[in-house]
Formats: sequence, C-alpha cells, structure tokens
Amino acid sequence: MTEHQATQDRPIDPTALPDVITHYLNAHRAHDTAAALTAFTSQATVTDDGTTYNGPAAIKEWLTRSAGEYTYTIELTRAQQTDATRYTAVHHLEGNFPGGAVDLRYQFTLHEGSIERLVIEP
Repeated sequence: MTEHQATQDRPIDPTALPDVITHYLNAHRAHDTAAALTAFTSQATVTDDGTTYNGPAAIKEWLTRSAGEYTYTIELTRAQQTDATRYTAVHHLEGNFPGGAVDLRYQFTLHEGSIERLVIEP
C-alpha cells in the first residue's frame, strides 16, 4: 500500500468509531461538559468556527458556550477513517442558528486513546 493510499478517507460504519469519540459525541449531545472534557488530552486543541481553543480550560469554556448558544438537533450521518489516529464524523444539525441547517465535519486526531485535536467545519 502506498503512503497516499494509507492516508485516504474511507467510509466506516458510525458504530465503528473509537469509543473515545463516541463518548465525546454522546456527552456533547447531552450538554455534559464534564464528561466531554474527559475525552481530551491535557494538550488538546479544538478549532470551531475559525477559532482555536488550546487546553482544558479553553475547551471547557467553548463547550459551555456552544451548549447554550443555540437550540438544535444533531444527527450523525456518516463516518470516515483516514488512518489509525484520524477519524471524521459528519453531523447534520438543524436549529435556530443562522441558516437553520448545516452538515458539519468533526475531524478527530487521537493520541494514546484520547482526543488530541478536533476541527469542526462545514
């Protein structure tokens, strides 16, 4: 297998996402900030809406703010695996935010069983 082939996204069943990702997604959906934070490394970063949050305190602030900013439904529509440490979970959101509906790609990078990096973008 070439290196290019090894880094291509391949569709996977959403139930095949690593447990730490499923744990984070379930906690985030339930607005359980404390549980969601346990999924991240101490050096984790989250990038959402063009802003990067570094470390647990900043991620906690982001989680708390994002949980109360809008009311929306969220549905996991598909998942992909890039390699042994990188996964993407695509969610469809509908709610009272500008535009009313969006598909967002939650791009995870794992390190030693925890989330080291999360990038959320359309």
